[in-house]
Amino acid sequence: MDDRFSSETVIKSIDLEWEQQRAWVEIDRAALVHNVRQVRSLLKPDTQMMAVVKADAYGHGAIDVARTLVAAGVDWLAVATVPEGIELRAAGIVAPILLLGAIHTDIQVRAIVQWNLQPTICTIPQAITISKSVAALNLDKPLNIHLKLDTGMSRLGANWQQAETFYREVSSLPYLKIGSLYSHLATADAIDRTVMDMQLDRFARSIAAIENAGYAPPLLHLANSAGILTTDRSHYQLVRPGLILYGLCPAPHLQSKIDLQPVLSVKARVSQVKEITAGTGVSYGYRFIADRDMQIAVIEIGYADGVPRRLSNRMQAIVRGQLVPQIGTITMDRLMLDVSQIPDLQVDEIVTILGRDGSVYISADDWANEVETISWEILCGFKPRLPRANKDEEPKNA
Repeated sequence: MDDRFSSETVIKSIDLEWEQQRAWVEIDRAALVHNVRQVRSLLKPDTQMMAVVKADAYGHGAIDVARTLVAAGVDWLAVATVPEGIELRAAGIVAPILLLGAIHTDIQVRAIVQWNLQPTICTIPQAITISKSVAALNLDKPLNIHLKLDTGMSRLGANWQQAETFYREVSSLPYLKIGSLYSHLATADAIDRTVMDMQLDRFARSIAAIENAGYAPPLLHLANSAGILTTDRSHYQLVRPGLILYGLCPAPHLQSKIDLQPVLSVKARVSQVKEITAGTGVSYGYRFIADRDMQIAVIEIGYADGVPRRLSNRMQAIVRGQLVPQIGTITMDRLMLDVSQIPDLQVDEIVTILGRDGSVYISADDWANEVETISWEILCGFKPRLPRANKDEEPKNA
């Protein structure tokens, strides 16, 4: 049988065509580059930038985003897990990659070495275990590692008060080479700077203790997106922007600090347009009952794609540059809109679920505020079955 017509090939072709047409995440690479430049403008010329691309680059598509960021001059990349790092390396990305999560097993160490990743060390026992694992690999050079201190996040990291002991013990281990010392800010997005200032002081005191003992950490970093915007005291030799690279601000009071452009939009197609009469129920549970005759549109995107079901009857979409209300319960694969104000709406027209259409804009913050979460969670919620399409390569109408 001709391979072009094998069942597997046909199914894959149909699936790809269907997924491209029904709904997708659109990525504006020019906006991403703009945001990199905006962050860079806040830094001293010699301050390095480590772009956080964990969680599939916050739902934007890790490989394409990482390539764009590196081309734009980002120095480092950061991921949360070993597979995330491997994915970037397998795609040919050669920039240094820091693994933010903790590792403990031989198989993880072997993967890190094989794929040239750089792990985070949080405890002395972890460092000893990794040193032994590296020793068994008979490498011709030590493994680059990064030491993390807990200065108040109460998550990963050694207690800042034992910073000198931690640094001394790890530096004495064979087969490991310390690449940096870092910590993470817990409340840099808060108006009240009390906790952040406490963490800044603790990190500075930790560094002083280490240096007074005769050691010199080669690289220091502390600032996340909010820290970058709040104070240059947090910048050190490297910063770790995440959310701001994707065009969203971590807090309203910081928005004036930087000119950001949202990178991600979500779009879907109209699959049916119909008329319903007053008193008609819409979708599961009849959580919406039409109060008048109306025209509704069925849109090919749902909670299985990342639109929170909690937004049912509480969100809007953009059709032809106009805001229209979503009605009824959002279902797994579809949602419905009241498009009574849109004349002669056609099947296959594109609807903006999140993003900008003309002068109208719906942001991840709008959704987050409505369902009482954060924009990070909204961005990370868009599922892999939504193709990622670059803005200049938008899927065409069927």
